[in-house]
Amino acid sequence: MATDYGYDSGLGFPETVRRHRVPAGLRAPFEGRTWREFGYVLLSLPISIVMFTYAVTMISLGAGLLVTFLGIPVFAAGLAGCRGLGALERARARALLGLEVGDPEPLRMRKSGFMAWIGAVLKSGTSWRTLLYSVVHLPWAIFSFAVAVNFWVYGWALLTYPLWFWVFPAYVGQDGLQLYGDETHHIYLNNPFEIGVTALVGLLFTLATPWIVRALTTVDRVMVHGLLGPTRLSARVVELESDRGVVVDTAAADLRRIERDLHDGAQARLVALAMDLGLAKEKLTEDPAAAARMVDEAHGEVKTALQELRDLARGIHPAVLTDRGLDAALSSVASRCTVPVQVEVDLPARPAPAIEGIAYFTVSELLQNISKHSRATFAAVDVWRVENRLMLQVVDNGVGGADVSSGSGLTGLAERLDAVDGILVVDSPVGGPTRVTAELPWRGEGV
Repeated sequence: MATDYGYDSGLGFPETVRRHRVPAGLRAPFEGRTWREFGYVLLSLPISIVMFTYAVTMISLGAGLLVTFLGIPVFAAGLAGCRGLGALERARARALLGLEVGDPEPLRMRKSGFMAWIGAVLKSGTSWRTLLYSVVHLPWAIFSFAVAVNFWVYGWALLTYPLWFWVFPAYVGQDGLQLYGDETHHIYLNNPFEIGVTALVGLLFTLATPWIVRALTTVDRVMVHGLLGPTRLSARVVELESDRGVVVDTAAADLRRIERDLHDGAQARLVALAMDLGLAKEKLTEDPAAAARMVDEAHGEVKTALQELRDLARGIHPAVLTDRGLDAALSSVASRCTVPVQVEVDLPARPAPAIEGIAYFTVSELLQNISKHSRATFAAVDVWRVENRLMLQVVDNGVGGADVSSGSGLTGLAERLDAVDGILVVDSPVGGPTRVTAELPWRGEGV
């Protein structure tokens, strides 16, 4: 087995790349993955028998008792048991097949109590999918067990036939393994050529068995993922609930930031301005020159307060973005960057205001990071549309090393984009350059 050392695309640390000298087809019968998959197939038969027996018994009992008040609770208990067995199956697939399947949506009960629980179990799609899995998996488990065991046993038996063919003449009373026999003719595998051919056939069986088992477990993976995992709709609901929390937290943080900026900046200056004007009013008759000097200082404070208010308004939503669009707004923010920035915007039309605002603030924050951390001498911003996606790319020739998983501002930016079905990809090897690509859903201005 050879070992090469390369560098990963994101961090610049050396990563080990292993190249086996033995082909995968020859390694497969001895790999741990093959034996784990074979163990999964072996366990599937007894487990499927238990699941099938439980499901059919409980559902049949519940259906038979529907004429009484016990039918519905028994029916619900049977479905709940199937859900528990489904959780065990997910754990088994995770341990032996390496299949990561999320838990399905939990029971949603609007009220508490036993009757509410029964209603939630009966209305849950997960309950019925696990019931279907318990029923349909048994015939597949029987088929996969028979195929895998026969191929595995016959393959290794034939492969090792040269080691144990002597058992037949010594203990069975025949020349070798009988290939064909009737009342008058018998064909035994007993000469060196036939023994060698038998071993060769066994080798072919042995080499093919891991791939056959892998194909069988692929069907199991599909069944576990499709019937025991979360549906696409429920996963989308969970994702939207998480994104809603991110949006709410982001909005609350922005409101706190605006309040803090107003309190510490413009409000403090306006209070000081009011005090200076009051003192100037008192000195107006006694010392006009001092009063004029204080009014002049107050005038400067007014200009500073107005600039802070403009900056704050630009941070909320710049007027140039509303009036002239993304190209002019990004050119404006690029002009305030500490390094030269080339801006290129190629859009057939203006996106929706919400998407346009997110794109603006994304580029603005990335350019701020370049100014503060990159030590770059050049940066470029490209904005374009690909089908129904708005693409942003910010590139700089700085020192690199940016990592979205380090809990920095890039993490928060990625969360904001994810809240609107956006994606942030950072390619920043140590030493540079840094390339940050953002992808947003495209919605037209009137949508």
